[in-house]
Amino acid sequence: MADYDIAIIGGGINGAGLARDAAGRGLRVLLVEMGDLASGTSQASSKLVHGGLRYLEHGAFRLVREALSEREVLMKMAPHLVKPMRFVLPPLPGGRAPLKLRFGLFLYDWLGAHKLLPRSRTIDLTHNVVGQPLKRTFRYAFEYSDCWVDDSRLVVLNAVDAAEHGASIRTRTRCVRVDRGDEWELVLNSRGRRETATARVLVNAAGPWIGEVAETVIRKPLRAKVRLIKGSHIVVRRRFDHRSGYILQAEGGRVVFALPFADDFTLIGTTDENFVGDLKAPAPDSREITYLCDVANRYFRDRITTDELVWSYSGVRALYDDGAGKPEDVTRDYMLALDVAPHEAPLLTVYGGKITTFRRLAEHALGKLARYLKGGPSPVKPAWTAKSTLPGGEFAPNAFDAVVDDMIARWPFLTKSHARRLARAYGLRCARFLGDAQSMADLGSRFAGDLTGAEVRYLVETEWAQTADDVLWRRSKLGLKASAADRIAIDEFIADLGDAGLF
Repeated sequence: MADYDIAIIGGGINGAGLARDAAGRGLRVLLVEMGDLASGTSQASSKLVHGGLRYLEHGAFRLVREALSEREVLMKMAPHLVKPMRFVLPPLPGGRAPLKLRFGLFLYDWLGAHKLLPRSRTIDLTHNVVGQPLKRTFRYAFEYSDCWVDDSRLVVLNAVDAAEHGASIRTRTRCVRVDRGDEWELVLNSRGRRETATARVLVNAAGPWIGEVAETVIRKPLRAKVRLIKGSHIVVRRRFDHRSGYILQAEGGRVVFALPFADDFTLIGTTDENFVGDLKAPAPDSREITYLCDVANRYFRDRITTDELVWSYSGVRALYDDGAGKPEDVTRDYMLALDVAPHEAPLLTVYGGKITTFRRLAEHALGKLARYLKGGPSPVKPAWTAKSTLPGGEFAPNAFDAVVDDMIARWPFLTKSHARRLARAYGLRCARFLGDAQSMADLGSRFAGDLTGAEVRYLVETEWAQTADDVLWRRSKLGLKASAADRIAIDEFIADLGDAGLF
């Protein structure tokens, strides 16, 4: 008998979501990730759970409907990570006609069948706080609802829940070779140690590395072409004080988001560029940075310059190549390619996907694999994630502020901003490391901002954090405020935990 029912290569949102769903159905799951969880494209999104208003122009009604329905599922599943956000869409002379925008938002509302989020409306920018940062030429705008999400934490908490349902999550473990017979044999390399494992089904969910995994690990080229598209973002100092975001029209039918980010900053993105280069270090080039600044400067009074960036990042999406000419026109829908043959174990390759639809992707993937997963040591349970909650999210979507208030009442030494950050990241699981603390001193060492030793220890013990970057960028965004000394101190603290045998 194989060691596992399903082995997954890739620890991004698709791999982690699939691992969680499969483990919750009683399947024996192995997930291997060559780096840290969400260390690729899944940490480099626009941080949105959205239907994709722009996709309506391409007739992608099924994708938009699915994404909009998932938006409210995720609000209930992870009310700590997913928060409602209103978006302001000012008509731009020479851009899409206002009547077209209004009709598009009508469709968006209709497809979304709102229950938790308010519908779109027209607002007077001259008498609304959202109009203050904009140039005076913008007199009115359309406003609609979508959601913001901490993308990398969404990945991590899917992996945490998968592990709590019995999955084996192996970070910093490279799958160097697989051999295919009536089951798969995987050769793994973890910190120089060679191991083997067997599985009945293999899933290639390696994101932009799916082609490399197919060629060098599976040693069988992809059946369908993949198109690598780079999306870049920049972060600058805060340009507005409210909590709404902006969707800005750009040339060629593109759109750019400007979003409140990490309290003190504004996030601007994204671009769409064909990608050729080193997948280990994708980064915005000067042309992309200038483009994002130029789009924003058409709208905002406070000019953004290329030399004031606080941070910038790029992610590379592995999209199914549908033959579209322009990068922004390539389908954002996911595609699941199943490779089966007599007397050979099945292989599933995952193309594309969005943060918003990861849960449905996992359901569809397991639907495709269902006939091959029967006959294991225990019956496969039915789909279950639609009404589930992620760790820490066991409260109503409208109860986040009450959770923060309860935290401050229980741990009165927390500031409001500290309590909100912890509640956003961990929800009700904050108690697992705040415990019986009576003061900040009880939480141990202090690092960047309000980061404490107790929190870092929890991340190492529970969430596979092994470096300062794991903590500062993928389990928080405190890297925006951390000094070089903070990073060194966190790495030393984690090394001491490693010496103590915690990982």
